Amino acid sequence: MPARVDVLKTYKLFVGGKFPRSESGRVYEVTDSQGRWLANAPQSSRKDARDAVVAARKAFGGWSGATAYNRGQILYRVAEMLEGRRAQFTAEIAAAEGLTEAAAAAQADAAVDRWVWYAGWSDKVAQVAGGANPVAGPFFNLSTPEPTGVVAVLAPQESSFLGLVSVLAPVIVTGNTAVLVPSEKAPLPALSLAEVLATSDVPGGVVNVLSGRTREVGSTLAAHQDVNAIDLTGAAGDPDLAKELEIAAADNLKRVRRPEEAETDWSADPGTSRLLSYLETKTVWHPMGV
Repeated sequence: MPARVDVLKTYKLFVGGKFPRSESGRVYEVTDSQGRWLANAPQSSRKDARDAVVAARKAFGGWSGATAYNRGQILYRVAEMLEGRRAQFTAEIAAAEGLTEAAAAAQADAAVDRWVWYAGWSDKVAQVAGGANPVAGPFFNLSTPEPTGVVAVLAPQESSFLGLVSVLAPVIVTGNTAVLVPSEKAPLPALSLAEVLATSDVPGGVVNVLSGRTREVGSTLAAHQDVNAIDLTGAAGDPDLAKELEIAAADNLKRVRRPEEAETDWSADPGTSRLLSYLETKTVWHPMGV
């Protein structure tokens, strides 16, 4: 058999449901845990970040206005597609994190299970975050959760897929849209997830993926006036960067989720903390007997 020519892959960004190249034209080499070349990934610029926020804002109305049941169905479809590409994600996790095939497969399975778990919360979170409030007077007083808006998500640096799913899924299941900055050194599972999202029923712009330098992209998103919240998990290993981004986010009163030292075991029960982090509470008064 003649020797085959290697098909070398250069990934692209995922913005507004499409796969553009970085506006800057830059790419960087992604290597495995042994330093061997895997692929080229786009290095996002500030312009790419601004474009992603525009796409996320445009998609917010339709996604937040969809029924909770419909969002759950769409996200469950994503889990089905992730399961179908299990072998690919297993290989990417093994290369990125230096795991055995068995350990990487366990991580891939846990990530799919985590996605299904969050999808199931779509039509249940309102019962946890909302309710009828007892008040003095002839009124009904009802509180209901609503999505915060556009959320910038800095994914964990060390857990390239399970950690990624654990920070992304709770943002979008509650009706927010996301601009995701994956692990700087291991972005391939996130870029492959973008390919899954593009062929699923998730509307374009609900999730936007910007690979590159966490500091460069994160700084733009933290200071952006149309980003409503930011998750700084991806800056957990750099306290100076986390502080810098938090200060930038304060300029327009963004909701900030700080890195937590406990978030190293992504296989642990996630609870509802992240589901509730990006919800606002709307309270309505209605007169009784009228």
